[in-house]
Amino acid sequence: MARPSSAILLIEDGVYALQGNSAAATRLQQAMENHPVYALQPDLQARGISEENMLDGVEMVDYDGFVKLTTEYEKSQSWL
Repeated sequence: MARPSSAILLIEDGVYALQGNSAAATRLQQAMENHPVYALQPDLQARGISEENMLDGVEMVDYDGFVKLTTEYEKSQSWL
């Protein structure tokens, strides 16, 4: 659903998709071919997901990084 100029930020339970054995891992890897993908590090930590078990190529951001992304991209859309 992301437009060509969009980035993807995984937050809350969305960070589970970053695990290489997750059901969403293949689709996320495909999305990473066309979009930068970010993950909110405090959400990873809260769920006990270590960076060692994650897909390569995902950039970790903190809350300040989250805010910075909202200023870099024209629109923000959350999906539940």
